[in-house]
Amino acid sequence: MATASGTGDRFRKRKGRKPVSPLRRVRLLATDVDGVLTDGGMCYSDSGDEWKRFHVRDGMGIKLLQRAGILTALITQEQTQLVARRAAKLTIPEVHQGAHDKLAVLRDIIERHGLDLSQVAYIGDDVNDLEVLRAVGFSAAPADAVPVVRKAVHYVCRKNGGEGAVREVTDLILAAQPRPSVKRK
Repeated sequence: MATASGTGDRFRKRKGRKPVSPLRRVRLLATDVDGVLTDGGMCYSDSGDEWKRFHVRDGMGIKLLQRAGILTALITQEQTQLVARRAAKLTIPEVHQGAHDKLAVLRDIIERHGLDLSQVAYIGDDVNDLEVLRAVGFSAAPADAVPVVRKAVHYVCRKNGGEGAVREVTDLILAAQPRPSVKRK
């Protein structure tokens, strides 16, 4: 596991130049939902209603990425109205529920948007995310992700899922983006 500022051996250094951070290349943030945007818990009422808790700061981080021109996506095996409603509220353009092959879904997204896997950041927390986490340019996991996932990613958040982990990653991505050059007279 590397820190967010580390480049690891997966990222080649360009001769005579400082290596480009994988975070600087990010043009798409895709994330799992349960255990990442939520704490992974599921609550049911006697009438069968389901509740999930989302952190408002994670939502703001997603909105900040969108304002910076970075595409956002949700890829989850679950299929619920709650996820659809949260995605609509955040105007997330790529929402894929019932996804059992998350990497195939991600490949479809990047193909349609003219991107490649090195331009993708993905946040996942469990074994069903491993294939995607190992394929993308930058991978992250909440602090409470399962151990095998924490070992596989580039960055382990300080925050748990549903408690600001997504915002932590969005802040890292935004901080790494190139600043517009200012012309001086």
